[in-house]
Amino acid sequence: MSDSPSVPAAVPVVLDVWCELQCPDCRQALDDLHALRARYGDRLELRLRHFPLEKHKHSFAAAQAAEEAAEQGQGWPYVEAVLGRVAELDRGGEAFLVEVAGELGLDAEEFDTALIDGRHILIVDADQAEGKAIGVTGTPTYVIGGELLDGGKSQEGLRERIEEITDRLLA
Repeated sequence: MSDSPSVPAAVPVVLDVWCELQCPDCRQALDDLHALRARYGDRLELRLRHFPLEKHKHSFAAAQAAEEAAEQGQGWPYVEAVLGRVAELDRGGEAFLVEVAGELGLDAEEFDTALIDGRHILIVDADQAEGKAIGVTGTPTYVIGGELLDGGKSQEGLRERIEEITDRLLA
């Protein structure tokens, strides 16, 4: 309950970002996501959606680790840290994921436990199933305003298209 008069809050436009943390294209897409955050601020909500690809053996564990980071309040910083070091994830696997958590001041022991007990598997599975159901085939893929934009084939022009849709939805 609040004593202040009720003023409807602006509802942000939602951009679902179907991502895989071992994907070099997703790492490259970070620049676009930073630019979108800078341009729209709180008017654009970026939602990470997991779409681990079978060709990357640590992608499923990385998705679970990202969920643990979100639970500990550092979802996006963790995602960006892992994507910035894709080659290290390729080599280090789960130990690398726990190491990054420690570097960010997260509870690394809890990360290790979460990866062992699989507490975030259902979230990752649900995201992947939903992605497949709506036509996601690779990463990064974006969904905004009901439109699916596939960045796995080419990211050229995608940020501009996202901006066009966001501007229209905010108007």
